[in-house]
Amino acid sequence: MSEDRVSITITDGIADVRMTRADKRNALDGAMFEALAAAGERLKTEPGVRVAVLSGEGSSFCAGLDFATMSALAGGGDRPEGGNPGAMKEGRITHLGQQVCWVWQEVPVPVIAAVHGHAIGGGIQVALGADIRIVHPDTQMSVREIHWGLVPDMTGTMMLSQLVRADVAKELVLTARMFDGREAFSLGIATKLSETPYDDAMEMARGIASRSPDAVRAGKALLNGLFNRGAAEQFDAERQAIGSLIGRANQKEAVTANFEKRAPNFTDAS
Repeated sequence: MSEDRVSITITDGIADVRMTRADKRNALDGAMFEALAAAGERLKTEPGVRVAVLSGEGSSFCAGLDFATMSALAGGGDRPEGGNPGAMKEGRITHLGQQVCWVWQEVPVPVIAAVHGHAIGGGIQVALGADIRIVHPDTQMSVREIHWGLVPDMTGTMMLSQLVRADVAKELVLTARMFDGREAFSLGIATKLSETPYDDAMEMARGIASRSPDAVRAGKALLNGLFNRGAAEQFDAERQAIGSLIGRANQKEAVTANFEKRAPNFTDAS
């Protein structure tokens, strides 16, 4: 795991997991994808861990895919070094981009996301992968992919659909609009609002860590068994959908127009 991307500190049964690319608002590049997935894998078997808190250092939780990676998706540059978000691994139901979100569901202990600043695109999907989200009221959030001519493909379609009404999920995905933590709470995306989300996440974690670890793990497993049915099929559908979009003329135009700060000129579907 790359500690210039993600760090883990374990104290009194609480795993403090932090994205540490603060100078880039913890944007997702190949190294960040690999580090997040590795962090989750470590917590699956780390002895003594009873609960985890996932946060981002600096001004934001996670601002989504970084511009270099986004440009590469449209064929506008070389693929950045590091992990390939579309890489599948034998025995998994996810590719790497999905795994950085799904791994928090596979971790047997509760995962609390402390969200502030920005949680956009891949960033909001990472937060959705946690079991609980404590969010600053001013956090800027967006299911942003359609802004770049794409669709959510990091487990976001499934996880979002568990939290909000069908029409709300469609509105957020199809408009790519920005909304704040207050609205996220009213919609059911944020579990709690807090002016100090990290501090409150740690306080909640201490409470959970004081409970029977056997019962806590069993409770998460039972609820996941109920909520996460059909995950493999939905994640495959995400991969198929985004695979049909990446590199096509309209997707390239979405990225180019955004970088050039002009209105896009799309071609209607035939």
